Amino acid sequence: MSSAAAASIGDDSREMMGMSAGKFAMWAFIASDGMGFACLFAAYAATRGHAEWWPNPNDTGVLNVDLTAFNTFVLICSSVTMVFALKACKAGNNKATSGWLLATILFGTFFLGVQVYEYYHLVHDGVVPWGDNFSATFYSLTCYHGLHVLSGVIYLSCILIASLRGRYGPDNAMPIEIVGLFWHFVDLVWILLFTFVYLFEPLPAG
Repeated sequence: MSSAAAASIGDDSREMMGMSAGKFAMWAFIASDGMGFACLFAAYAATRGHAEWWPNPNDTGVLNVDLTAFNTFVLICSSVTMVFALKACKAGNNKATSGWLLATILFGTFFLGVQVYEYYHLVHDGVVPWGDNFSATFYSLTCYHGLHVLSGVIYLSCILIASLRGRYGPDNAMPIEIVGLFWHFVDLVWILLFTFVYLFEPLPAG
């Protein structure tokens, strides 16, 4: 086999279904991880549907809906800064790329801080993971998502360090696009979680 043919095979091996191997791998991960979230949502819905009692987030005061709504807005803002980071990278503006990545990390860190603050007050008020079905499913969903946000912040921090070293630009923006896919997925899941857990009122009994 000639070296040119070998190189051609090597190039093809780095692409799958018309996209880079890294991007394909991220989409595959998102698909599989999405099924994990779907299972947790299904378990939450089944438990809630068969429960004799379930707190109404709009009138019981168990959940701080206003604070969480603001935290949701913060996470949405982090998706916007992520878009700007990729746009700046493709434009060859390394300083702006790093700045937008840092902003995304700060938004994500703030989101986690608010979630810890909420947990602290919930536990102080006696809402603990082992207390009842509501608490068990609530903590399972929000903690699972929180671990994804934490993973995303760590992932973004690694990308930021590489960006500060000048590794990314118009010809090498794929790593930023890939981390952006993960971050947008995490944000989308939270919007669904917030709507499903914090806003939906329990169905009337009977």
